[in-house]
Amino acid sequence: MSSAPSGIRNLELLGIYLNDHLAASTGGIELVRRMLGRHRASTYGPRLEELLGELREERSALKTTMQALGIPVRQYKQALTWVGEKLARGKLNGALLSRSPLSDLVEFEFIAIAVLAKRAGFETLLSLTDVDPRIDRVLFERLINQADKQHHWLADARREVAAELFGGRSELADAAADT
Repeated sequence: MSSAPSGIRNLELLGIYLNDHLAASTGGIELVRRMLGRHRASTYGPRLEELLGELREERSALKTTMQALGIPVRQYKQALTWVGEKLARGKLNGALLSRSPLSDLVEFEFIAIAVLAKRAGFETLLSLTDVDPRIDRVLFERLINQADKQHHWLADARREVAAELFGGRSELADAAADT
């Protein structure tokens, strides 16, 4: 287990970790693009557009950080994630030849969870700013705050979609939520 001259331990493991997060960001961008195709004209459309732009910016920041650290991008992980996202569209959700209303809820749930995982990756990078000046502390503090805002909106939207699909009141779920 090697240590980089900067003080980062296990740089090869960090490379695997960051490539996994980069691949996940590719999948997240593809999912939000699909969601936007479905919700562009709805009340969710403008916020999904904003989210897509933020996800692209975050992906770029991650790639720039990897480059600064000398960590190569593993293109095969990007490709596998892209293909995996396309295959996930064929999941069993109660409708074989058409889009199920359940798909909206599952997509909002999935992207909300993915934002929390992404935030955790940003926290990891933030924790390394003390040992490696090539990692931009201000950038990752901002991206963590951005992820918090994204998750709060997505959690609210998910609760609304669930109430529209199954009935009930999203306000009750809002009151029970910690986000």
